[in-house]
Amino acid sequence: MVGEFVIESTGLTKAYGPHIALDSLDIQIPHGATGLLGPNGAGKSTFLKTILGLIQLTSGDGRVLELDIRTQGDMIRQRIGYMPEYDALNPKMEAIYQVKYSGELLGMNPQVAMQRAHQALEYVGLGEQRYREVSTFSTGMKQATKLACALIHDPLLIIADEPSNGLDQQAREFMLNTLETTVKQGGRSILMASHLMEDVERVCENIVLLHKGKLAAQGKIEDLKAIDKEVEIHVWGAASKMEEIMKDRGLSVRREGRIMRIKHTGDDIHNAILNCANQAGSQVRRMHDHEASLEDLFLVIMDRLGHEVKSTDDLLKGVML
Repeated sequence: MVGEFVIESTGLTKAYGPHIALDSLDIQIPHGATGLLGPNGAGKSTFLKTILGLIQLTSGDGRVLELDIRTQGDMIRQRIGYMPEYDALNPKMEAIYQVKYSGELLGMNPQVAMQRAHQALEYVGLGEQRYREVSTFSTGMKQATKLACALIHDPLLIIADEPSNGLDQQAREFMLNTLETTVKQGGRSILMASHLMEDVERVCENIVLLHKGKLAAQGKIEDLKAIDKEVEIHVWGAASKMEEIMKDRGLSVRREGRIMRIKHTGDDIHNAILNCANQAGSQVRRMHDHEASLEDLFLVIMDRLGHEVKSTDDLLKGVML
């Protein structure tokens, strides 16, 4: 395992004339699985092209697998696996030769590439379909073939762009399981871009969120969820009066009928809620800390950045990377 981070940058900046696509990014992506998030125009595509050495940065520094993005782009691209969102397969090729060809492009001996292609297709669940033409494959099988192409050289880092997009439930489940296995059992790292927040939350431990070329958030999903931590209560009787009392005391309350969520402000929040209930003459039938989802976290962060959105699809669907 190389270094503490698979990707890191300091002051990473990329400008196209007066337009700043990336603005002084200080990013540290650890080993494991990380979700890359951000609305259209956030700078995700430019970030990837820059760290892979495909375009020159304007200023700052960056390293991928301890290789310098300024001078060692070729070596970086040889050591990562890339699974693109777009259709990158030759429809008239049999899957085994498509994957073998990907290995040969990376400099693998043809015999070794063929052996590895068999292993990669077996790993992604296409062992019995390896000699079928790609044109006969379902969307799920094509996605799996692209993943096999990315894995043939056993890279330390895989970049997966919308890996589960357009898949039915069975194919989606298999894809997510395969990515999880690659990280947890294979010891590999994944940078995963997806507008499906539940998929990111399932596979990834960390996220990097870009917004207008700047770093909006990075870190462990579990830690970042504290931003939107709430207490959920189910109230019986005098709910409106209790809500009014809590707001008078400066508590942030969201209410739907008898269910209220109060922003978690510290260890004394539960006693404060019960005191308000006692003053209002209300009964708190149930009280528990609300587990925020990654969707909740994303919406809170975007709201603080000035975006009024009802769902991540408003910002993300169809525009990731």
